[in-house]
Amino acid sequence: MALRPVHVIVKAVDAPAVGRFWAEALGWTAYHPGAATYVGPAGGLVWPHPVALGVDVVPVPEPKTPTKNRVHLDIATHSAAQQKELVARLRELGATPADVGQGDVPWTVLADPEGNEFCVLEPREVYRDTGPIATVVVDCADPRAMARFWGEAIDWALHEVTDDHAVLRSAQGVGPYLEFLRTPGVKTAPDRVHLDLLPYPGDDRAAEVDRLRGLGATDLDVGQGDVPWTCLADPEGHEFCVLAPH
Repeated sequence: MALRPVHVIVKAVDAPAVGRFWAEALGWTAYHPGAATYVGPAGGLVWPHPVALGVDVVPVPEPKTPTKNRVHLDIATHSAAQQKELVARLRELGATPADVGQGDVPWTVLADPEGNEFCVLEPREVYRDTGPIATVVVDCADPRAMARFWGEAIDWALHEVTDDHAVLRSAQGVGPYLEFLRTPGVKTAPDRVHLDLLPYPGDDRAAEVDRLRGLGATDLDVGQGDVPWTCLADPEGHEFCVLAPH
């Protein structure tokens, strides 16, 4: 049994507006299958997508707190000119510079119109074939422990693990990376950005949830009520959901 990441949830007060922003940022399309705004590759809504990790912008009543998100997206670029153009265009669309203590670095840290931080990376060969999302970055205290949990939780392959970071990617070698980065600080606010996982057709969602609990996940009540998915937290408190297979 295994689970696959299918999209990144971004919570927003104005989900359509934030969805439009992320569609522009990624060069994708904003779809409106329901209350949420789903951002995925152009050409029609495909979910789950066989390669891309979509962005699902979900409406919530509470604005983001000033606290830095513990999960963010890195956007890939393929030239210095593209990086510069993309940063300028996103600022025109409402992105603002963000200082997360990065210092003098070759990438640019921005926040979307509701304050969710993200990075526009300088060209890197490792992200040449990821698509617009290079990596989903998760702040953590212990990358090795996160690699153990997430390496068992999902069907992605572990590429690298050190005391400072751990990197996973689809076993097929397509789409974005998932990176756990050692970062000081602890969780102080609910996550505005998190992963949703999906069982494969024919797999038992309840059995998958029990398996995750056995790995160290804990049940999470975020006021979701009676819903067909299960909200959990990993051993460091990062929120994620296990969806019902379609």
